[in-house]
Amino acid sequence: MNRSSADIVHEYGPFPGADAVHGVTFDGAHVWVALGDRLDAIDPATGKALRSIDVAAHAGTAFDGRHLFQLAEDRIQKIDPQDGRVLATIPAPGGGGDSGLAWAEGTLWVGQYRERRIHQIDPDTGAILRTIESKRFVTGVTWVDGELWHGTWENDESDLRRIDPRTGEVLERLEMPPGAGVSGLESDGGERFFCGGGGSGKLRTVRRPARSGKAGGKGAPAANATGD
Repeated sequence: MNRSSADIVHEYGPFPGADAVHGVTFDGAHVWVALGDRLDAIDPATGKALRSIDVAAHAGTAFDGRHLFQLAEDRIQKIDPQDGRVLATIPAPGGGGDSGLAWAEGTLWVGQYRERRIHQIDPDTGAILRTIESKRFVTGVTWVDGELWHGTWENDESDLRRIDPRTGEVLERLEMPPGAGVSGLESDGGERFFCGGGGSGKLRTVRRPARSGKAGGKGAPAANATGD
């Protein structure tokens, strides 16, 4: 297993009127942060909020290329980012104990925090398609270049972990410095991870380790998608 210190290259926030960052996603231009009772679209160049959607936003956030998905207590909301309407809801697999949220290959991936699990679920029904066991509390989930990463936060320690999506084996760890918890994780499809900072109210950018021969792009590999 590769193990190294996380390279934090930027910090944003705290954000006005919010006491914590609960979830993070990226739509290709803006970073969306879940701030409890709203979602803010942040300019990653300046850290400024460009717009806001009033919606329950208590944990993980995801983007499928068209819609936002947002954990809110025991449900996942499908949201039109243009007008903020909640178009549909499905049950969250943890019934309120859920954390990270990601989109890859037509499905949602949901972290179940204290159960140390990641579920792949049907975005239309919420049915669980697959479950991956983790070794730590799961606080964020993202796919990039066929790699599954998740954030952890346990006993005042946090890191970013690349795991084998079939076995849950930890392949790589990026250890966050003391006090820099992770409450939401998203890749920009390239060299950056966006990490929610929990009660610090901050959003942090962490450099993704370089990979030789890898092209940029988000999403699970076809082998994972067809092996469910």
